[in-house]
This record gives sequence, structure tokens and C-alpha cells, in this order.
Amino acid sequence: MGDNSRDGERAAAPGNDRAGGADPFIRGMDLSTLLEVEHCGGRFYDHGAADGAMDILKRYGMNMVRLRLWNDPFDEHGNSYGAGGNDIETTLTLAKRAKSKGIGWLLDFHYSDFWADPGKQTVPKAWRGLGAEELARAVHDYTREVLERCRREDVLPQMAAIGNEVTNGLLWPHGKTTDFPGMVRLLNAGLAAVREAAPETRTMLHLDNGGNNALYRSWFEQYFACGGDDFDCIGLSYYPFWHGTPDMLRANMNDLAARFRKELIVAEISTGHTMEDYTAYEQLAPENRKGMASRRELAERVPYPMTEQGQADFMRDIIRIIRETPDGLGRGFYYWEPAWIPVPGSGWATKAACEYIGESGPGGNEWANQALFDYDGNALPALAVIRDA
Repeated sequence: MGDNSRDGERAAAPGNDRAGGADPFIRGMDLSTLLEVEHCGGRFYDHGAADGAMDILKRYGMNMVRLRLWNDPFDEHGNSYGAGGNDIETTLTLAKRAKSKGIGWLLDFHYSDFWADPGKQTVPKAWRGLGAEELARAVHDYTREVLERCRREDVLPQMAAIGNEVTNGLLWPHGKTTDFPGMVRLLNAGLAAVREAAPETRTMLHLDNGGNNALYRSWFEQYFACGGDDFDCIGLSYYPFWHGTPDMLRANMNDLAARFRKELIVAEISTGHTMEDYTAYEQLAPENRKGMASRRELAERVPYPMTEQGQADFMRDIIRIIRETPDGLGRGFYYWEPAWIPVPGSGWATKAACEYIGESGPGGNEWANQALFDYDGNALPALAVIRDA
């Protein structure tokens, strides 16, 4: 595809001081639910000493946070949809906390009022009924307004992801990949808004299924063929119980580096530290618990045991894979929701949220066994690996 990279105008992501100088490698964490977890009573500890999750994670090398943004994550009565309630106020509160600690951030636009991923890309309530051109204008104007507010409040993100896991498009049905030019129109609208409002902010396009090279090759080839605008970084989600082996991730990243010459960031990654249940922590009736995403039949596919040591070994190997990407194009990772420990009241969706996205319940936390803290909030061994690798 040739060299589609952008250089010169963008600042590098912040790094940690290490032997030999500053290390620009991103050791990122998605902390989007943190305020909710804290509000519900979650507490965090490092070797028995209580401290804030962000402070603990920074000590273990975290230099960026990733924060999602939902347009209007509330029902008609003003009640939060849950899962962090990531409206602009919540997101900027966390971003300002990070900045006060010398930590940068990635702004993850979902362009939805709740979860957006390869299985659902629900149009925000305020944008329902818009035609294709009107929807593109809404994406542009919303993106620009958010970034202008970030600038006013002195918390401009170092990077912005235009859509979340847009493997199958965004803002369905107009932006489905069945109409690739229509999807590209929407992505271009968001990219244009970043260039206008925050040219120093780097841009990411993010897919899931990070071990699937055929998917990434086809998607980005079509993107450019349909007039897709330039951007800075390809983001990959990689969950080993869904997305193939680590060797498949390596092969994909190596090919993408050679083919598209873009920075590569594993924008979402995690694995389990235990398969023990956390019912007692959530205090929910069985019919109201979603249960683990990494259920046992999926965990058996992973070449690392879901133990504390297995989690640490997995992260050591993944960091090596990213660092060994050709030409230094593997720039780092964001661990997904390392602080989403199981506390009563913090779940993936409320009843109203499920109605909005067209899915059924129940609620509860499905990620607690993949955090980087145990169920009681104690820092796990994988954090030392992340700091030192």
C-alpha cells in the first residue's frame, strides 16, 4: 500500500524513564469504569497498602489511559446505563485525574449511547432518523465539539480513536461494511474533525480479532480504495480466548507493519488470573449475573493457564511480540479494564441499557477475573511484568 504514515506534526506518546532514557512504549490501561467502581466501594492495594488504582498502576509503568465516550448513556428518566456511565463529564473527570499524575490519554469515540463493538453499533438516540449525509455531519460536529471542549478544559487527548472496534462498521445501518463507501464517509467525517479541532492529536482506526490477518488486510485495503483519509495508528483488539493464538497476532502485526506502514497498538487486551467465581462479591441473584466472559470452554483454548502466573507470562510474551514488530511500529498496548473488580452495583448494563442496544440481560460484571487486581483489589504479579518488560 506504500507509506501512509504521518510524521513531524504529532508528538510522541508519553513514556516512562528507563535505563538508557525515555521509553515511548505505551503501557496503557482502559480505566473507563473506575469512577463507578470507586463509587460502589471498590478499593485497591499494593502489597497491603491502600492507594488509588491510578497511582498503583502508574507505579507499575502505566503511562497512558484509554477512556471511552458515549454520547448520552442515560435512559429517559436520566438514569445511567451503567458500565461506567461514560458521558463527557465522567470521561473528562478521569482524563483530568490522569493528567494531574503526568499520564496521557486516548479518547475512544463510540458514536453510540452505549457499547459499540462488532456485534452492535447502535445509533445515538439524538441521531435516529438522520440520513447518510446528515449522520456524517453529526459525526463531524460532535467530534469537533468534544475536542474543542477538551482544549478549553486543557485536557486534549494524545490520541483519538474514531469508532470502537469498527470491524463491521459503525452507526448501523448507514455505516455497515456492506456499504463500505458509506462507512468510510462516516470515518472520514470524524478524522476531518480531529484535524480541524486538534491537529496535534493522533488518530486511530480500531478493529477487533487481532489474530485474523485476512480480515485486517481486506478491511484496510478496501478502506483506502474507497477514499479513506489518512490516519496514524491501527488499533487491534486481542483476547486470546476469542482471537487466535499469540503467534497469529504476531503474524498479523508483522504483515500490517510491512503492508501499511502504520503505527500498531493493541488497543484492547486481557486474560484471566483465575477461574474462581466471584458471586459473593457481586451480591446478585444467579438469574441477574452475566458471569465470566472467559468461560471454561473458552479458557481451554488459551495456551496460558488462567492463573496469576499464567496472566503474567501471557503479558510478558505479548509485550515481546509488540516490541519485535518490524521497524519499531509496535508502539504498545492498552490493557482492558484492569480495575473493574467485582463490587455490588457495577455491572455491564442496566435493563434500560439492554433495551437500547437490543440485547437481553442479565447484568453484573463479566470481566472481574481478567483484571490486574484480584477480587479484593490487590495488585497482581502481571503488573511487575508490565513495568519491567
